[in-house]
Amino acid sequence: MPENATEVTAAGIARLAGVGRAAVSNWRRRYADFPQPVGGTGASPSFALSEVEQWLREQGKLAEVPLRERVWQAVAGHPAGAGRALVHVGCALLLVRDRPTAWLELAGAPDERMAALLPQAMEHVLTARLGPGADGVHEASAPESAGVHTTGAHEPGGADVASSPESARVHTPTAQDLLPSVPLLRAAAELAAGTGAGQAFEFLLGRQLDANPRQYTLTPPQLAELMVDLAEPPKDADRAAREQPVRSVLDPAAGTGALLRAVGGHAALYAQEADPALAALTALRLALAAEGPRRAADGTQRPAPGPTVRTGDTLRADAFPELAADTVLCHPPFNERTWGHDELSYDPRWEYGLPARTESELAWVQHVLARLRDGGTAVLLMPPAAASRRSGRRIRAGLLRRGALRAVIALPAGAAPPYGIPLHLWILCKPEPGVRPAADLLLADTSDLPGPAPDASAGAGRRPGGKAAGGKTPGGGRERFDWPAVRSAVLDAWRDRADVEGISRVVPVIELLDDDVDLAPARHLPRPVSGGGASGLGEVRERLTETLRLTTGLVPPAAAPAEPAHRPLTTVGELARAGALFLHSGTAVPGSTAALVLTEHDVLTGAAPTAGQEAPGGAAADEPVLLEPGDVVVPVLGGGTAARVVDASTAGAALGRNLQLLRPDPAAVDPWFLAGFLRGTTNHRQASSYASTAARLDARRLQLPRMPLAEQQRYGERFRELAAFEDALRTAGRLGGRLVQGMYDGLTDGTVTPG
Repeated sequence: MPENATEVTAAGIARLAGVGRAAVSNWRRRYADFPQPVGGTGASPSFALSEVEQWLREQGKLAEVPLRERVWQAVAGHPAGAGRALVHVGCALLLVRDRPTAWLELAGAPDERMAALLPQAMEHVLTARLGPGADGVHEASAPESAGVHTTGAHEPGGADVASSPESARVHTPTAQDLLPSVPLLRAAAELAAGTGAGQAFEFLLGRQLDANPRQYTLTPPQLAELMVDLAEPPKDADRAAREQPVRSVLDPAAGTGALLRAVGGHAALYAQEADPALAALTALRLALAAEGPRRAADGTQRPAPGPTVRTGDTLRADAFPELAADTVLCHPPFNERTWGHDELSYDPRWEYGLPARTESELAWVQHVLARLRDGGTAVLLMPPAAASRRSGRRIRAGLLRRGALRAVIALPAGAAPPYGIPLHLWILCKPEPGVRPAADLLLADTSDLPGPAPDASAGAGRRPGGKAAGGKTPGGGRERFDWPAVRSAVLDAWRDRADVEGISRVVPVIELLDDDVDLAPARHLPRPVSGGGASGLGEVRERLTETLRLTTGLVPPAAAPAEPAHRPLTTVGELARAGALFLHSGTAVPGSTAALVLTEHDVLTGAAPTAGQEAPGGAAADEPVLLEPGDVVVPVLGGGTAARVVDASTAGAALGRNLQLLRPDPAAVDPWFLAGFLRGTTNHRQASSYASTAARLDARRLQLPRMPLAEQQRYGERFRELAAFEDALRTAGRLGGRLVQGMYDGLTDGTVTPG
């Protein structure tokens, strides 16, 4: 294998071939000519990408590797690590976007010559975007001192911050560093030609974040957009966009830069992140997300100002002590015991009281207020315990008395990690001298927002988002709710500051200043009665009665006994090789570029596809597999038996993760026949592999009897009737649950009498 050749793991091979990891393991066992590992470990070996591609093509399992997959595999297998590779790619993409002519000239040179010339060109764009080097030296040939860029050269007001030891450093790569990366940079530039430099970097960074979920705490894009909108000042309709005042926005716990990435319009962006490597990636991400070079009055192209990103522990070593920002957005780390309680006891930021050692989140709240200008707005994502822990009651009381805390909003569980609890948004406003403090607090609770009304065309019991009664999702999980409805409810509550039954309430501060100062919205908002009171329960009862009547008519006839059939069998894999069906693996998630995504939960519960939302900034994502009528979808995890035939109401949605799509040729295989036999318990058992905590289905091993199409259709019609009966039972169960809980609630709160 050539030195520095790109390597790929079994998971990468599965992604390239569109199969599960179990299939790759099976290939390694069955085929003696499968490429041998060239690196990695015994538990997680890596293979030469070129050898894998050749083998897949020879086996007819791969037609062509998409360009972005090739680029990502080169990043993941880079000899210096994926993080360093992303820095190289980010620097190159800045050059591609800001100086395209210079890039084309460099790209025409041989690899070694290109690697020798790139540092100087990268130095130019990094200086223009991220400010001059910290020590004023920009010699790429001297790595000890050269090419170190601070992201942002000046504080507001002209204070020089370039010499700060806490400045985030994006090192200009040396020629020696870049030489192994030159093929990767050429491919990344080709990818950027089709998608744009910013979107290409977003795609690669997103893949890195997905591949290391425990290494990063992420802020989902929908939540980031919501937080930006809550802090957004009203736009002046009488002024052109370029004449709008430039506001300053700070994120003191920037992480991957998701919050600042969501900020639109003209804004001076400031960020601080404790991890130097992540701070460098964030600086490049924000620089690539900013608008391209502007044409000056003299006709020359000048780059727009870049972000100011610093490295350091925000609470112990604040990089912006003099900054008075218009807006602060923050997703702070939760439950930190070593945040600096002892050494920061006399810090002037603690205007509202010294936070207890267990109240790190309230330390972040006060830090944020200290970095706001008078009248500025901050939005923080907070754990629910911060609103009610007794150790923080004095600080919460101080925030209320001075009018600094303006709203506490509960989000549904799954809005952001940790996904199992309903996090809160705190909206703060720095008190202005001489202005009377606000006398009330907005409390809003969207954690139990009902999902959208069922779509009659989607089949009985199916609801977008897979909601059970009251908006809750069985089993919890990520984003199992209607994001547009949550977003609308939160923004309406904040902008209108009005009482809305079951959603929001404006509570007088004096009512909250008791011994506990408990600000949890659920404590102060009466929960709506399940079913909507006595009149609503009557409607639920009528619907349940009608559903039970329909269900009775769908009860299958008595089973006719027969001897066990011994039919000739085939497998899904054999049908795929014969061209009778095609297999696809799902990649889409709610919140991706697809408007609707059929998730694993939707398949298991019979729900309609989950509503998605376009990713901010048009971030590049995996090309989704779109469903067509007659497709059969099966989950690959969990060990249960489930299969769903796509109908007209579900067609057009994207195939979600952990799902396998089987697209049969209707002239050879009936879809309902296929789905019915795939649900057999014995069939699932023989096609599943079992780990200590989970089971995984290899769809290619599922078996089907060989039958003429007419006989398949006879079985398919019976399977279709069973699916309709199952849907009716789901609907009856959901309505019955609402009726029972509604009666309990009504009898206990007095809105319903015993009769």
